[in-house]
Amino acid sequence: METTERPAAGARTALALLLAINLFNFIDRYVLASVEPEIRAHFFKAGDPHAHFSTGSLGTAFLVSYMISAPIFGWFADRFSRWLIIGVSVILWSAATATSGLAATFGVLLLMRLFVGVGEGGYGPAAPTIIADLFPLSIRGRVMSYFYVAIPVGSAIGYAIGGFVASHWGWQTAFFVVAPPGVLLGLACFWQREPRSGLERAKRPRASWQDYLGLARTRSYILNTLAMTALTFAIGGMSFWVPGYLEYRGLAPSSRIIFGGILVFGGLTATLSGGVAGDYFRKRFAGSYFLVSGVGVMIAFPFSVLMLFTPFPAAWILMFLAIFFLFFNTGPSNTALANVTLPSVRSTAFAVNILIIHALGDATAPPLIGAVADKTNMNIAFLVVSAMMLVAGIFWLWGAKYLAGDTQAIETTQPAVAASST
Repeated sequence: METTERPAAGARTALALLLAINLFNFIDRYVLASVEPEIRAHFFKAGDPHAHFSTGSLGTAFLVSYMISAPIFGWFADRFSRWLIIGVSVILWSAATATSGLAATFGVLLLMRLFVGVGEGGYGPAAPTIIADLFPLSIRGRVMSYFYVAIPVGSAIGYAIGGFVASHWGWQTAFFVVAPPGVLLGLACFWQREPRSGLERAKRPRASWQDYLGLARTRSYILNTLAMTALTFAIGGMSFWVPGYLEYRGLAPSSRIIFGGILVFGGLTATLSGGVAGDYFRKRFAGSYFLVSGVGVMIAFPFSVLMLFTPFPAAWILMFLAIFFLFFNTGPSNTALANVTLPSVRSTAFAVNILIIHALGDATAPPLIGAVADKTNMNIAFLVVSAMMLVAGIFWLWGAKYLAGDTQAIETTQPAVAASST
């Protein structure tokens, strides 16, 4: 179901709930990254040459199960109640997060991260498609940016909670603190109404294989996915190692809280600004979502490099500027995914995007950075992956010329689909 002028009934309530869930989604992810130094010290002996690589595999384990389960849940989300899928998924990952704090061995902790990934695999493809169904195209970029502010804010809260709790009560307690709210939010999903009613699902033609294959022929979808993959490789890899990097630069554990504050302010303002800018410039340039994304990430690259070779506290300023421009693309790029895909395959389209960007992006980046750091140092490891920011920018600028046509094709197709089902 697509709205054309105003948000559908209950749209704002649904957005608020999905935003809260997405917030704890990223809190749960980055609590692990925040306490990585403590986990490394707990399970590995000092001087172990493979310690960084091993703890980096915790990030990979989560991402592997996440990207494999996402297409499966995406297929179900195109056919059944997305709220039911989301509710069960959120409760699953919250339970696995709490159990992470009970892990007596590194293998058990690795297993729990796999379960967290499965839970998030059910949430990731379904949530943005509910938003796309409830809000019209004219304001969808702005609304998506509201949803995705959870990335910097949740990540920052995860870093802050992990750093504070670990320093006072141990790294295990950090996992116990963040799990209960997720369970409550998951239960709240069972009382939400699916935007696609049962009658609408019965009338609407099922997606055909041609519809799915159409994703591979949609140039803006492909180039967007490639750009997001390159950027996910860079951001995902570096974000996992930020606590370890700050430690390498000689900063105390309390510096994680400073980083969290920078991430909140920079990521929040950038994500909201990017969504507003994408919607505003769309009136003048139909490929604005990609233009905003590409220009932003290319501006971020030099600030990221300069930060590596600048002493603290001046490096904090460069880190803020890099974060600001890195998050400028979040709302526009995800809005573009929704705009160029048919509603009947939209959850699957998001799921395939999740699979690709993580399989080729941040699933490999954390252990790669860890391995390079083991052989050289953290500065060189961060420098190696930061070049992927430029690759992302090139793909987005390339895709800008196709975005308008692909979006228009979906908008003109949907009335015909609706008419054929009546």
